[in-house]
Amino acid sequence: MKKEERYEKIREILSRRIIETQEDLTEALRLEGIDVTQATVSRDIKELMLTKVPMGRGRYRYAVPAAHAEGAGFFQASRIARLFRDTVLGVDASENLVVVKTMPGAANAVASAIDYAKWPQVIGTIAGDDNILLVIKPKDAVPEVLSLLDAMVKDAENR
Repeated sequence: MKKEERYEKIREILSRRIIETQEDLTEALRLEGIDVTQATVSRDIKELMLTKVPMGRGRYRYAVPAAHAEGAGFFQASRIARLFRDTVLGVDASENLVVVKTMPGAANAVASAIDYAKWPQVIGTIAGDDNILLVIKPKDAVPEVLSLLDAMVKDAENR
């Protein structure tokens, strides 16, 4: 099954069923005849930018974002600027690695914004709770990435 077909099936499942965990989604796909691993489902959740929405009583379920067009709602320039202004504390680099320090709990959102920017020099991001690791290729592109990050922080400060 092609990835896009799987994505469409995931959207369909989420529109008609309550899915609270990755395991629930994996099982729902298997019931639809789609054999997937938990790792594939995890990747699909990230690529589809699924969100967890509250159901009440402390429970959450997966949902397709309202602004489904490539994350258009979340990744508006003003929203990214506010995110950087409110959460990014600093940036540092060593060799081909860049570390972005954020407020606790903000690293995933900032990393998603960086991923969405699709800078060709960034081959990957890893987010913890308050740190993001960016892997840069080639190594001599690190100053350019630092400049891009600096511009985002400065843009955020000027808004």
